[in-house]
Amino acid sequence: MAKCKTDCIERPLSLVFEKLGRVVGRYPFVFLLLAICVAAALGAGFIFLQEREANDIEDQFTPLNGPAKLERAIVVENFPQSEEFSQLRLSSDGTYASLIITGLQGENILTVAAFNDIIELDRQVKSISTGNNFENLCAKTKGDCMSNAILDIINYNATEIVSLNITYPMNNGMFLGTTIGGVELDSSKLTSAKAVRLFYFLDEKKEVENWLDGFLKLLSNSTDQKTVHVSYFTSVSRQNEFETNSDSVIPLFSVTYFLAITISILSCLRLDCVRTKVWVAAFGVVSAGMAVLASFGLLLFCGMPFAMTVATAPFLILGVGVDDMFIMISCWQKTEVNKAVEIRLAETYKEAGVSITITTLTDVLAFYIGLMTPFRSVQSFCMYTSTALLFCYIFNITFFGACLALNGQREKGNRHWLTCMKVPEATGDGGGCCVGGAYDENTQKEFEMPVDSFFKKYYGPFLTRVWVKTLVCVIYAGYLAVSIYGCFQMQEGLDLKHLAADGSYVGSYYDKEDEFFSSYGPNVMLVIKDEEFQYWNPTARKSLDLCLENFQNLTMARSGIPPVSWLSAYMQFPGVNLDDEMQFKRHLTAFLNQSGFSQDVNFTNSQIHASRMFIQTVNIRTAIDEKNMLDAFRDTAEKCGKLQTPVDLIVYHPAFIYFDQYAVIISNTIQNLVVATCAMLVISLLLIPNPLCSLWVTFAIASVIVGVAGFMALWDVSLDSVSMINLVICIGFSVDFSAHISYAFVSSEKSSANEKATDALTKLGYPIIQGAVSTIAGVVVLAAAKSYIFRTFFKIMFLVILFGAVHGVVFIPVFLTFLGTCNNSHDKNKENLPEHSDTSERRPKSVVIQNVYADPDCY
Repeated sequence: MAKCKTDCIERPLSLVFEKLGRVVGRYPFVFLLLAICVAAALGAGFIFLQEREANDIEDQFTPLNGPAKLERAIVVENFPQSEEFSQLRLSSDGTYASLIITGLQGENILTVAAFNDIIELDRQVKSISTGNNFENLCAKTKGDCMSNAILDIINYNATEIVSLNITYPMNNGMFLGTTIGGVELDSSKLTSAKAVRLFYFLDEKKEVENWLDGFLKLLSNSTDQKTVHVSYFTSVSRQNEFETNSDSVIPLFSVTYFLAITISILSCLRLDCVRTKVWVAAFGVVSAGMAVLASFGLLLFCGMPFAMTVATAPFLILGVGVDDMFIMISCWQKTEVNKAVEIRLAETYKEAGVSITITTLTDVLAFYIGLMTPFRSVQSFCMYTSTALLFCYIFNITFFGACLALNGQREKGNRHWLTCMKVPEATGDGGGCCVGGAYDENTQKEFEMPVDSFFKKYYGPFLTRVWVKTLVCVIYAGYLAVSIYGCFQMQEGLDLKHLAADGSYVGSYYDKEDEFFSSYGPNVMLVIKDEEFQYWNPTARKSLDLCLENFQNLTMARSGIPPVSWLSAYMQFPGVNLDDEMQFKRHLTAFLNQSGFSQDVNFTNSQIHASRMFIQTVNIRTAIDEKNMLDAFRDTAEKCGKLQTPVDLIVYHPAFIYFDQYAVIISNTIQNLVVATCAMLVISLLLIPNPLCSLWVTFAIASVIVGVAGFMALWDVSLDSVSMINLVICIGFSVDFSAHISYAFVSSEKSSANEKATDALTKLGYPIIQGAVSTIAGVVVLAAAKSYIFRTFFKIMFLVILFGAVHGVVFIPVFLTFLGTCNNSHDKNKENLPEHSDTSERRPKSVVIQNVYADPDCY
C-alpha cells in the first residue's frame, strides 16, 4: 500500500519534472528572459507601496473584532464626546502631550528648586505657538483649559510645595495617582515623591498636529533644566516612531545580499576552474531577489496591505530561496558529465523536483495557515511570504534552471568560469587556473565534495555507535527538559514600547511610567447597557450594589477609592423619593446638570438607555497583571448578569483594545500550530513510503516547536503577534529538515538501520548545513536592528534553524535507527532493477536516462 501510494504521487511528478528539465535545457534563453520580464513587469507594483502601507498599530497588532472594539462601539454610541472635557470619560486615549519629570539622581521631586523648573516647563509648553497657540487648541471644561492637579494645588507657586499638607491619592476630591509617582506617605500625607507627570490635552476636533510637532521639537532641544530630568510623549508618538522603524532595516538589505552571495559562492566553490559553480551560486541569490520583486509587486498591484512586519520577509525569502538552489546544484553534480546538457538537466529536475516541491509545499502551506490568525500584521506577513516562496519555486525551476543549463554548456565546452576561454582538460581530481573539467572516470560524475566524504566516512559511522546514540538520547532529554521549563516561563502580549526603536524618547517615557506610575492602573468603565433596568427599584439597586461590591472585592480593584457612581450621588439628592419611577425621572436631568454627571447617563425621551460608573484599579505592573485584570473584570461582569435581578453590563477602558491580545494569542497560536502540524502529517504520509516514519516527522515538528517556544521565553521574547509569525515559520522549517532525512532514510536501499542513517546523512548532511547557514545568514543582520520586531524575528529564526538542523543531522537519524520497521519498500524489488553496467565502459555520447529507481533526495 505504501509503495503504491508513493508511486502514484512521486513517479508522475518525477516524469513531469524530467520533461520540464529537457525543455529548459533545450531553450535556456527563453526561460531566462521570460523570468526576467515577468519579474520586471510585476515589480512595477512597487509604485503602489506607499499607499498600500498599513502601519496603524491598533489595526495591525490588536485582534480583529476583539471584544474591546465592540465594547468601544457601545460606549461611543451611548456616550458621545461632550464639549465638556473629562479624561476619565474618554472612549479613546485622547489627543495629548505629556511630561514625566524626575530628579536627576532619583531624589525627592517635591522641592522648591524642582518645582521652579516644573513651572517653567509648563510655561514653555503653554507658550508653544505653531500658527495656533495652546489656549485655542486645548481641551476645555467650563471654558477653561484642562489643568494639572498638582500645579493647581500649589497655585503655580513653587514655595507652596513644602508648606502644604497634600494627601494621597485623593486630595480634596482630586485623584493624584496618575500625577505623582514613587511616593512616600505618613498615613495619607505625602512626604516625598520621585516623579511628577503633567498632561496637556487638546481638542480632537481641531488641527493639532503642528502643535504636537512643536512640543516634540521643544522638548528634544530642551536642556535648560538644572535639577530635573524630563521624559516626554504625545498621543501620536508611538505611531510616528513605529512608522520610522522600517527605515532602520533598509541599509541591512545590501549587507544581507552580500552575505548570501558570499556564502553561496564559498559553499559551491571548487578549485577546478571549470567545475566551480561561482556564477550559478550568484544567480541563485539573484533568483530569490527576483521572487521578492515579483511576488511583492503582484500583491501590491492586487491591493494587499503592506504591514511593517512584511519588511522582515525578504530576509527570510533570501535564506530559504537559496536552499532549493543547493539541492539542484547537488543533483546536477551527480549526473554524468559527458551527457548532453538537456539530459543532465532532465535528470537533475527528476531528482530535485519532488524534493523542492515538498519543501515549497510545506513552507507555503504553513504560511497560508497563518492567515487564520486574527491579527492583520500576521495575515499580511503570511500572505506576502507564502506568495514569495511560490515565486521562489517558480523562478528556481525556470530562471535558475536556465542558468544551470547555460553553465552546463560552459562546462561541456571546458571553458574557464571567469574568462569563458577554453582550457586544457584536467586528468586528476585537481584543477587550477590553466586546466579544469576533471571528473571521476569510473562514475563519469564530478568528484565528491570533501564535506560529503566527511559525512559518509566519519560522521555517519560515528553517530551510529551505541554509546553515541545513548549520549544523543541524554542530550535530547536535557534539551526537552529545558524547553518545557522555558514554556512555563513565557510571557504574553506585545509591550507597546517595543514598537518604537531603541533609544527612542518613547521607550524612556514608558520606562518612567512603569517605574513610577504603576501603583494605580486604569479607571475601568462599567456600562449598564440594559434599557429595561429599573434604577428606581430598590431590588434592582440592591442587585447593582452587590455587583459593584463584587468588582471592588477583586484584588486589582482594592484601591480604597470608592467607585465614581452617579446613582450613589443621586441617592443623596434631597427632597426626592427615588423609589418612585416618576420622581426618579423627573428630577434626573436637573441632578445630572448640577452634579457634573451629565456624561454618565444616556437619558432621552424619559428613557435611560445606558449609564456608566467607574472602578479604580491598582498594581497593574506587568503583562500578566493586565491579562488577569481583563479576565477578572469580564468574568465579574458576566456574573452580574446572572444575579437574581440581572445587571447587564460591559467593562471598558481604551487600554483594553490592546489587552484583548491576551485573550486570543495562546488559543490562536495553538490552533495554527495544530492545524499546520496535521497538514504536514498528511503531506508526510502521502510522500514518505512508511507511515511510522511519517509520524517521526510530526514528532520532530512538535519537538522543534517546544524547543523554540521554551528557549525564546528564556531569551526574553514574549508570545505576541510578532513571535506568533515565527512560530508558524517553525512548522515549515522543521518539516524541511525532518521530512527529507526521514524520506532519504526510508528510501535508502541499504540493508541495516545504521547503514540507512549513514546513507541519508551522506546525501543530506551537507545540504542541511548549507541551508541552515544560508538561512541564518539571511536574517543575522537583523540582530543589529534597533527595532524589537526585527530582533525578535532574528532570535526566533535562529532558534528555528538551529534546532531544525540539529534534529535533522543528530536527533532524527539516531531515533530512526531504533525503528526496525522503517524499511525501504523498494528492498523487495531490488531483483527487478536492472544491474548497473561497468561505468567505465559507458559511451560518452549516450543520451538515455537509465531506468533505475532514483534516490528521493540526491542532495
